[in-house]
Amino acid sequence: MRSYILRRLLLMIPTLIGISLVCFILIQLLPGGPVEEMISRAQHAAAMKGGVDASKALSPDQIAQIQAYFGFDQPAWKRYLTWLWNVLHLDLGSSYTYGLPVWDVITSRFPISLFFGITSFFLSYLVCIPLGLWKAVHHGSKLDSLSSGLIFSGYVMPGYALGILLIIFLAGGSYLDIFPLGGLTSDDFEDFTFFEKVVDLGHHLILPIFCYMISEFAFLTFLMKNSALEELGKDYMRTALAKGMSFNQALVRHALRNALIPIATRLSEICTLMFAGALLIEKVFDIDGMGLLYYNSMVNRDYNVVMGVIFLSSLMAMIGRLFSDILYTLVDPRIKFS
Repeated sequence: MRSYILRRLLLMIPTLIGISLVCFILIQLLPGGPVEEMISRAQHAAAMKGGVDASKALSPDQIAQIQAYFGFDQPAWKRYLTWLWNVLHLDLGSSYTYGLPVWDVITSRFPISLFFGITSFFLSYLVCIPLGLWKAVHHGSKLDSLSSGLIFSGYVMPGYALGILLIIFLAGGSYLDIFPLGGLTSDDFEDFTFFEKVVDLGHHLILPIFCYMISEFAFLTFLMKNSALEELGKDYMRTALAKGMSFNQALVRHALRNALIPIATRLSEICTLMFAGALLIEKVFDIDGMGLLYYNSMVNRDYNVVMGVIFLSSLMAMIGRLFSDILYTLVDPRIKFS
């Protein structure tokens, strides 16, 4: 197992280089860029002042200085090698938009997405595993069919669409005004006591967390049910019952552990939650997280932030896949990786 883990870790290096190279090439093919963005702003400012030809607001020397400032006076291959060399020294560059190191920009945003991701992730598991197991045991019953319909409705409905409906009916004032419209805290949050801050924060988090977990909740529930149904029909369950073991004992001691194998692999996604973001959900609830950061960076052609987010999320995704393989061996010792 150690040699397998070492090989996987070494393979991450060329994989990350390949991913970053492809993304860098695609970004270069996009129209516009930080240089064009700054030139456009300067021309717009000149046009607003009046009496200045916008097309001549900047001289060729000034444009060359802007290109040199952003490093665009160098060929693309040299800029990529420079970026890669800086990454090896844990430097993701500086943001063109915010004027800060990319590390600082990302670390200021990802705790919000991390909190929503991990909270919805664990809440989904805490509910989906027992619910899926119950549905497998009571497969075909009226309650099973009714709950399946409700769960499937949540699966096909996008989280942002559900968020809009929840705001209209529960937070907009048109029907009920139970929850706040958006944001993470109230305007006078700093004046609250500690207990009031906890209550206010929880009040703001209920709706977005529900939207974050709805699709994962439905997927995990059906995955757990189908996995448990498959295990309940196997010979070892009939053998355990024939030896006098009660159904509940056989279910917990044998079927549950085997049914958890496909569920356990989903735990690897916890490694990607640090850099995950749901753009439309963040937009609906006015949450300034990673999804919105990535979108705004693409719109503003903030290439360093875009490359930083892609690189770190790819790294965490590969670590998550390795973590998934390790979980496989822990849940089912029969599985060996050589």
